[in-house]
Amino acid sequence: MVDLAADVCLSAVQSSLSDDVQTLLKEMNSRCTSQKGWSRWNLEKKVEVDPSSSVSLIRVLVKELEKKLKKIHKTHQHMHVIPILHTLYYVVIQSVTIIPTNLYQRVCECLLKLLILPLPYSAVALSTLRSIRMEMTTPGSLYTRRVIAEQNLRSKHFTMQEKVFVLADPAVFSAQLEAQVRASLEASSMFRDTVTMERNVLVHVLHKGLGTDCQSSRLTQTLEVLEDKIVKTYFEEVVEAVEQSIRHGAGGSTAYVHKLQHIQRDVLTADTDDLNKTDCGSVCSGTVSYPEIKFIMWTNEVDLCNLLANFTLRSRSNSTDKDEDDMGNSEDGEVRRHRGDSSTDDTKRPRNSSLAISRRNAYRKGNSAGRLNLMTENIDACPGSSPVFMEDCRRRTARVVVMGDNRVLGRLTKAYHSIRARESKHLTLTKRLNLQLYYIPVTDVEPPLSSPDRLSLSSLLGRTDPWYNSNINSLRAAIAMQNGQCSNHSESAEQNHFLLDTLCYYLRCGTKPVNLPLYSVKVSRKNLTVVVYGGVITVKYTETSLSKRKVVRGEAPMSCGVVVTSEPAATTAGEDYLTVRFDRMNPGGNTKIKTQNISIRTMEHRSLSVCLDKDSRRTYTDVQKVEISPCLDPGCSIRSMFTISSERPLPLSKYLNKVLSLPINTFTGVTL
Repeated sequence: MVDLAADVCLSAVQSSLSDDVQTLLKEMNSRCTSQKGWSRWNLEKKVEVDPSSSVSLIRVLVKELEKKLKKIHKTHQHMHVIPILHTLYYVVIQSVTIIPTNLYQRVCECLLKLLILPLPYSAVALSTLRSIRMEMTTPGSLYTRRVIAEQNLRSKHFTMQEKVFVLADPAVFSAQLEAQVRASLEASSMFRDTVTMERNVLVHVLHKGLGTDCQSSRLTQTLEVLEDKIVKTYFEEVVEAVEQSIRHGAGGSTAYVHKLQHIQRDVLTADTDDLNKTDCGSVCSGTVSYPEIKFIMWTNEVDLCNLLANFTLRSRSNSTDKDEDDMGNSEDGEVRRHRGDSSTDDTKRPRNSSLAISRRNAYRKGNSAGRLNLMTENIDACPGSSPVFMEDCRRRTARVVVMGDNRVLGRLTKAYHSIRARESKHLTLTKRLNLQLYYIPVTDVEPPLSSPDRLSLSSLLGRTDPWYNSNINSLRAAIAMQNGQCSNHSESAEQNHFLLDTLCYYLRCGTKPVNLPLYSVKVSRKNLTVVVYGGVITVKYTETSLSKRKVVRGEAPMSCGVVVTSEPAATTAGEDYLTVRFDRMNPGGNTKIKTQNISIRTMEHRSLSVCLDKDSRRTYTDVQKVEISPCLDPGCSIRSMFTISSERPLPLSKYLNKVLSLPINTFTGVTL
């Protein structure tokens, strides 16, 4: 007999979820930013409370994709594909419900058809397709890899580890706001327990892999009374089965199921005399646990390099991988110098004059494969080029989230350039560490009163990626609300969870970078200063045109101020360039030019005052000359050409003078 009541209930659930998805999509077109992001969060919580609704939500999302495929020729429809894809991925990775094979097949068929979309939409569809296919052939694999990496669980079969650093700018964080945000984010450490995580992975994989044959209740009871070292043994067996199945692909599905059956049998036949035979349910959680988050008030650019070096050293000291343990001692010394360790100082070492003389003319051969890593990002980013490495073999990922306005991004730029410059001289971090950068806008004034200039980069990212605008730019209002005393305790707790959950969503789904071009500013100063309200300055610049012909021009305008802003190719659909506006005493005489480099010089004995990134802390006075040009990547210097193996010749001339870009992760990204 057909259960009509069950069908009606299922239809009601799907109808409610469909309304939620429509609200989520309409939210992207809304101009109101204060409530954006809550629709996605409420939908996520609804599935968390009722895990059985995840399959219904997937059906709703597939129907939406099929509708979009019928209108795929319309450009404005591409934007709505992104939230559907990320929501689909997030449901699949956290679902504890068995997803039918035919539903997986419908999903894959839709994703394959989306590959005809232009970049970057097709890139998001492709990464989603790969994840869905891996989960389809190896159920539980996405959850397992994510938990092991985020929780830094030790496994010899999957050695990826991640660390999250949130760097906040003290200029926009009051003491009260710092305390509120710190409490919200560092609360994630309260839920961390290694053995519990290993039990969750065990039951999750066995449940997803064996389906109805999994005895989840008995597994839960047995694992609760087993010793930690025995749980660790079974955990390693499950991870090994997952990784073997991923390597074998669809052909290894049968062997994967047999291996999981064997593990379940071993667990259930373990010595459990104290086992309570009553049914206690499953330990399977509907969500991936929060990662450990380190919240830091960022006062010094060098702090970032030290954090990364410490993370790398600590990971290597606990590493189970022999290749990492066998690095050279000289590289350990370089990492210690990154940390500012005084133990490497020559004055504290016993000197051996004969040894020093014998090594004076020694030559140390560089690591060719390692130095190529610095150029890999630029080579892979070039449209039409083949990846240098098919898979990123770096086992450590540092996810660095900066909070603030344009000023904190200016500080991040300096720190990033410093790291690249150090790595170009001695490769230490890059070969072991995958650095991922994220940005959450925060201002020190009320959102309606915020100066557009202070948050111009967040606006740029929002225009480039509307899903970033809906979820991350909207956090500015949520964070600002925490700056005041909240009288309602439940409302305060909801705000805290919203911030933490949204940050985790950003870290897990924001994998596509928008590259912000960096510019080098050379400032020449003089001693004599005359304060004036308007002055004649000489300007020399290379004009940017659609024909890409370089024309050097010069003029001597009377101006009381010059504003230089960067226009990335992400928003210009062409090349990066600078917009230079000359302000006159009479606004009607203001002029604007577009260029990629410019030189501004004062005439006679007058001087300029220069402020970088709207940051008063980076103001230079008594300036006579300012030169602005694209910042070249230190990792693509000419010497790199001599360190690359001749086994694979590369057209290096295209990359040696590559402009250094700051890659900020978003949900869509831009391929330049």
